[in-house]
Amino acid sequence: MPGEFAARKLKRDRQRFRWKDVHYVQQMRRKYKKLKDPLEGAPQAKGIVIEKVGREQKQPHSGIIKCVRVQLVKNGKVVTAHLPRDKAKDYVDEHDEVLIEGLGGSQRGAIGSMWGIKYRVVSVNGISLEQLRTGKKEKPRR
Repeated sequence: MPGEFAARKLKRDRQRFRWKDVHYVQQMRRKYKKLKDPLEGAPQAKGIVIEKVGREQKQPHSGIIKCVRVQLVKNGKVVTAHLPRDKAKDYVDEHDEVLIEGLGGSQRGAIGSMWGIKYRVVSVNGISLEQLRTGKKEKPRR
């Protein structure tokens, strides 16, 4: 039986020994991973285009990857998103609303020679970027 004034030590021990429990550790790791992720665990997020940028590829590739800087609506964080395929940058302007998703690299990371780019643009102003690019739909005028 613990002593009369042992509550502080008992409480501190409980907090410390929690980390020996496998389920508690997994739960906390998931929580912190979500906190670091700009999308906060969601598969997609909306954002506003701040600027168009070109990024150089890692060695041994050469060429410029067309990207946009996007400020997310949900939390105000700024991320870089890749514009996939040919002529996609012609359909995205500053202040457009875009939908971005993860590229699908290991642990939500970058793919191949595109360092620092973890997201891609899926749609612009509510219309699929692929449909805009192929000419099936037109971008709405504001």
